[in-house]
Amino acid sequence: MYQVQGQRKVVSSARRQRGVQAQQDGVDAENQACIMLEASGWRILLRRSRTPRGEVDIVAERAGMLVFIEVKKRQTMPQALACLSQAQSRRLYRAAECLLQRNPAWRYETLRFDLIAMDAAGAMEWVEDILRQM
Repeated sequence: MYQVQGQRKVVSSARRQRGVQAQQDGVDAENQACIMLEASGWRILLRRSRTPRGEVDIVAERAGMLVFIEVKKRQTMPQALACLSQAQSRRLYRAAECLLQRNPAWRYETLRFDLIAMDAAGAMEWVEDILRQM
């Protein structure tokens, strides 16, 4: 929890530590996802790419297909698969628009948005075309 002192929020040490751990878990999950993608023949174009409209975890390309990938890690696979909200989906789509404008040299025939979910044990599930399924 945090306490308000004047106009400043003071975050507890335990909460700060949980945030640091969650960020590191996210980076580790993205690293594992990239290893899996590259082993499947995908070329990683960008990682953790920030735009004014949001962040895209991974942008990958293979055989004329450009994929914007969100990586989610949770304790269980059902939690990881269910945690991409409508608001996050909109941010992902808008961030992808920014990246496409910034990178006019990208050539693709097909554009897709995927989710790679990971549980605490390290199991991964790749859900293709996630935005059309929502």
